[in-house]
Amino acid sequence: MSDSVNGGITCNVDNSGIATVSFYHPAQNSLPSALLRDLADKIETAGHDSRTRVIVLKSESDRTFCAGASFDELLQINDKAAGAQFFMGFARVINAMRKSPKIIIARVQGKAVGGGVGIAAAADYCLATEAAAIKLSELAIGIGPFVISPAVIRKVGLPAFSQLSIRAVDFQPARWAREKGLYNEVYETAPEMDEALNKLSQKLASYHPEALVSLKRIFWESTENWDELLAERAAISGELVLSDFTQQALRSFLKK
Repeated sequence: MSDSVNGGITCNVDNSGIATVSFYHPAQNSLPSALLRDLADKIETAGHDSRTRVIVLKSESDRTFCAGASFDELLQINDKAAGAQFFMGFARVINAMRKSPKIIIARVQGKAVGGGVGIAAAADYCLATEAAAIKLSELAIGIGPFVISPAVIRKVGLPAFSQLSIRAVDFQPARWAREKGLYNEVYETAPEMDEALNKLSQKLASYHPEALVSLKRIFWESTENWDELLAERAAISGELVLSDFTQQALRSFLKK
């Protein structure tokens, strides 16, 4: 359950077998550790619920899909272990999406930054609006998009990932994200996107459940090492976040 101060995660399964997992945080849907843990748990639970045929992943707000990591929490990290543990939160969400036996459709209604791009990339299919620009801002604050990079590269390829990473302060428009393969469909407005999302999720929910499970396995072939890989990447980010450069950059961003 979400609240206006701390945010939260909800999950509901309708009579058609569509499980909607929704996250919210008042700071532009940024994700502190507690929400990351709950989000991974909700995705895992929905995926193993016998009622679920397909999962829709969304956030609550009109403007921002997900602003990535909580900068307030990043500033509180004071040792390598705590840093690695924080970034493991995103690793757990991505791995929960990867391992889920159910197809996951992401609804991206607004901007996606950093870890938010990683979450969109870990979905099996992604619908977005014209407002859903993306950027990987990690390099600008002294770290890098290490944990999410396998998911993003898997969708957009290394050249597009390199552009996003190096152009760390620049948003790329939703149409660019569709051309590169992150988004599958882009709509002018949220109501248009939601109409398409409803039709698609209803159609998928009517298909043979075992066929969908088998298709999901094919989507994620050759990613069996991601538990270890993402943990290694989380350790890299967890160490870099302790640097004076990163701490100063985080404080500067929070003052803007």
